[in-house]
Amino acid sequence: MKKFFYSQKLAPYVFILPFVLTVIFFWAVPIANGVLLSFQDVLQDKWVGLDNYKRLLSDKIFLKALFNSTRYMIGTLVLLIPFPMLFATLLNSKLMKKPGFFKSIYFLPALTSVVVAGTIFRLMFGEMETSLANQVIGMFGLAPIKWLKNDLTGYFALLLLACWRWTGVNILYFLAGLQSISTDLYEAASIDGANKWQQFTKISLPLLKPTTVYVLTISIYAGLAMFNESYMLWKGNNSPQNIGLTIVGYLYRQGIEKRAMGYACAVGLVLLIIVMVVNMIQLAATGTFKKEER
Repeated sequence: MKKFFYSQKLAPYVFILPFVLTVIFFWAVPIANGVLLSFQDVLQDKWVGLDNYKRLLSDKIFLKALFNSTRYMIGTLVLLIPFPMLFATLLNSKLMKKPGFFKSIYFLPALTSVVVAGTIFRLMFGEMETSLANQVIGMFGLAPIKWLKNDLTGYFALLLLACWRWTGVNILYFLAGLQSISTDLYEAASIDGANKWQQFTKISLPLLKPTTVYVLTISIYAGLAMFNESYMLWKGNNSPQNIGLTIVGYLYRQGIEKRAMGYACAVGLVLLIIVMVVNMIQLAATGTFKKEER
C-alpha cells in the first residue's frame, strides 16, 4: 500500500484528478444534460426532437436578443481593446508619474458590484430633467431624453457602463504584456532613430499579439454572454420593446420565468455554438493555429 501511494508514476494522475473531476461534474455532465433537455418539452415530459431548434429560427424575440448581444459584443470590442491598449502604453511610459495610483483608479470600477453600478447608471440615465445625463445635454440646450426607452440611447448607456467597469481590467492585461517586453528592444530602436509611434507599431503591437488575442477571446465571450449589466440597467428582464434583452436574458426568461427548460437549453446551446464558432474564426484569423517556423 505504501509503495502504491509513493509511486512516481501514479503521482501525476493524483495531482490532475481534482481538475478532471471538476471538468466532468461541473462542465461535461451539465452540457450533456443540457443537450438532452434541448430535445425535450420538460413541462409536458415528452421528446420533441428538433422542434425547439426550429422554433428558434422563427422566434422574433430570440432574433432580437441575438441582434442585441451581437451589437453589444461588437461595441465592446471596438472600445475595450484599442483604448485600454493605449492607456496601458501611457502607464508603461517613463513619463508617467505614479503609475501605481492610476492603475488602482482604473481598476476600482471592476471591484464595484454590478448591482451598485447598474443602479447608479440607471439613475444617471433617468427620464427626469434632474438626472445627470439630461442635465449634461441640457447645458447644450437639448431637451430631456428618455434614455432607457430608446434603442440607440439605451445601447449607448449599456456600452458606457461596460467601458466604465472593464476598461481597467483590460488595461492591466495589456500592461502585463507590455512589461514582459524587453526594454533593450526599445533602446535599440531609439538608437536607430525610431520615434515613439514607430516603436509602438513595430515592437509593442506585434509582441502584444498573445495578450491581444486573449483579451479578444474573453471579450467575445463576455459580450455575447452579457446579462447582469442589462438586467440591472433596466431594473429587470423586461426592457421596452426588448431593447435591452440579451441571449442570456432570453434564456433566463424561458428557463426561469416561464419554466420552459427544454427551449431554454436549446437557446443556451445555440449561444455556446455561436461563441465557439466566432472565437475559432478570430483565432484562425489572427494566426493562433499556425505553427511557428523554426
